[in-house]
Amino acid sequence: MAYATQQIRNLALLGHTGSGKTRLIKALLAHAGAAVDPNGGHTLDAQLWHCEQAGHRLHFLDTPGDPELIGRTLAVLPAVESALVLVHARSGIELATRRLMEAAQNRGLCRVVVVSHLDGGGDLPALLDQLRENFGAECLPINLPADGGTRVQDCFFARSGPPTDFGSIETAHRAIIEQVIEVDEVLLERYLAADEPVAPEQLHDAFERALREGHLIPVCFTSAVTGAGIPELMDLIVRLLPNPCEGNPPPFVKGEGDDVEPVSVIPDPQRHVLAHVFKIGIDPYAGRVALVRLHQGRLRTGQHLYVGDARKTFKLAHLHDVQGTTLSEKHTALPGDLCAISKVDELHYDAVIHDSHDEDHHHLREPPLPPPMLGLALAPERPGDEQKLAEALHKLVAEDPSLQIRQQATLNETVLYGHGELHLRIALERLTATFNVRVRTHPPSVPFRETITRAAEGHHRHKKQSGGAGQFGEVYLRIEPLARGAGFEFIDAVTGGAIPGQFIPSVEKGVRQVLDTGAIAGFPLQDVRVTVYDGKTHPVDGKDIAFQIAGRKAFLDAIGRAGAIVLEPVMNLAIEGPATSVGGITGEIAAMRGRIVQQQALPGQRMRIEAQAPLAELSGLLHRIKSQTAGAGSYTMSFSHYEQAPPRLQQELMQRYAQRRKDEPE
Repeated sequence: MAYATQQIRNLALLGHTGSGKTRLIKALLAHAGAAVDPNGGHTLDAQLWHCEQAGHRLHFLDTPGDPELIGRTLAVLPAVESALVLVHARSGIELATRRLMEAAQNRGLCRVVVVSHLDGGGDLPALLDQLRENFGAECLPINLPADGGTRVQDCFFARSGPPTDFGSIETAHRAIIEQVIEVDEVLLERYLAADEPVAPEQLHDAFERALREGHLIPVCFTSAVTGAGIPELMDLIVRLLPNPCEGNPPPFVKGEGDDVEPVSVIPDPQRHVLAHVFKIGIDPYAGRVALVRLHQGRLRTGQHLYVGDARKTFKLAHLHDVQGTTLSEKHTALPGDLCAISKVDELHYDAVIHDSHDEDHHHLREPPLPPPMLGLALAPERPGDEQKLAEALHKLVAEDPSLQIRQQATLNETVLYGHGELHLRIALERLTATFNVRVRTHPPSVPFRETITRAAEGHHRHKKQSGGAGQFGEVYLRIEPLARGAGFEFIDAVTGGAIPGQFIPSVEKGVRQVLDTGAIAGFPLQDVRVTVYDGKTHPVDGKDIAFQIAGRKAFLDAIGRAGAIVLEPVMNLAIEGPATSVGGITGEIAAMRGRIVQQQALPGQRMRIEAQAPLAELSGLLHRIKSQTAGAGSYTMSFSHYEQAPPRLQQELMQRYAQRRKDEPE
């Protein structure tokens, strides 16, 4: 079917797990006559579907609803103008519902609440009140269930009609009309002055403006099982939701860092190409597949295009329509199209594709993704697979930007971070099934540190004679503590050539060996100043290795007199949950040796608790918060500072280190 940009509708289906997103897409596609059948079950990754209806091209993004997979959902929101937020008729507003409604609002999407599972009962009047209480009085029904939920009755285009299951059509019609005309002063004056009400057909522009500004959130009712409300929802999408020319403009900017400035992007096929990659998929056989939203210009196979500020072009050889996991070749795409480009390795998540150097430094503002909190240290099962594991992990992160890989150099660990056990389990299963990499896992080690608490002096003379040329180096140094977080300072205060200048770096190298390996518990040493002030050399036996050894052992000698201690990392926590869970959460914080910083009331009878707690105590925090909040809590965590570990913990770590050194071969 040939279509224009004005006939495109792009929508993301959002909602908590089990709210019925995939079922609804299946019902919408079936209503439009599309010969496809989306698989049921829980959606674990975003999928793109499309159909034609009444001369329009409709794109639907089915998204995960599990709170642990919310990053995968947020990452694709830049591709659409509108969001259908599903709420289960019986379950009501759930944990992910609030977060997704807020994310869609922050992204400037037009929002429609779809009450699903109309066939399953539920207290619908109470649910409508709950929606208005949580998301504002702008949540107004655009249709109402009738005949026991077997059908729905339009309330926008129809001014009156037969009885509904609750409420009256006349009241609902008046409420939504008055809500819409509030955004247009001319219409409002006409409405107040006229004897006849404003016809809904006159309100198209005002309706879309109300959607764009968040002044109206239509509520509609559906059942994917019986089909109730499906034709009415499809009619709403085609007649009232914005096309790519009418939605809020995409937040493109030009420049880097603090020098960015907004850029106007116009969905005109005659302008330069400007497209955005909103998702990457990597298949062992099909290669890299990039899902792309075209914002400006026209894509054609055979074109030469740039990625970001690259100087070299790639040739667009494969352009596709996407139907779930099925790709079908196409030759052109218009502004507003959602399509796929395959077999171009340069493409990555959030890449901007263009055909002119005028757009070299254009970017689309990324949706803020929640930082992943749960980490798992990984190592390949088979020796020699380290490079293969590294490549597979980078492919995983390319597909899912809500995953993170962190290299703990001091602990020699590779840690994969996700949003929970399910998120990490999916990633590990993909490592094995798709990339054929098997790994061993364990919780990440806590990055303890060592430091000193007072100044001290140290000395060591290294002398070795082995029949030929010997080794000789003697070092005197003093150490003193620095402010927490200051790092390390090395000062050369030697005078008179007591230690020749060429051997001062050797002394520093020996000192730094202790910084890396630690002195009392095997953890890196920090926040210390080392001043080398005297020493001796030998004209023949003075050597680099001799001063390395003398510097290292003089440093250890001084540390033994400097009150060395073990430091532990302390994290900032921001925990959100129902107000009724505050007591349980604060109890958990106290049990983790934590301290409350502040508490803040949030809308919807929720609370935010800011606290600090040692990282060593935070194992299992996700489970504890879920337990205390009945699954309705979440948290973020960031590093705050290092502070002295409790004496008992220090003693345990030092004993463990001493035993490890004792067991090491000579």
